[in-house]
Amino acid sequence: MAKLADRIEASPRILHGKPHIKGTRIPVDIILGLLGDGLTAEEIIREHYPQLTKEDILACIRYAKEMIEEEEVYTVEVR
Repeated sequence: MAKLADRIEASPRILHGKPHIKGTRIPVDIILGLLGDGLTAEEIIREHYPQLTKEDILACIRYAKEMIEEEEVYTVEVR
């Protein structure tokens, strides 16, 4: 099991290796999608995942930030 951030991990045995919140089967991308849909951390916890904490949700955001920081983008000129 790889620890990818303070509360995020990935294992080939859980969700086919997708990053998820440690100790759960809740993938990071689901939480990011809910945030992108406009839900607050409190709404996500109250309405969808009461087992999570605000720190779990913030860890998803930090994880996404780290992935983007490490991403290399190459521009290609289109003629």
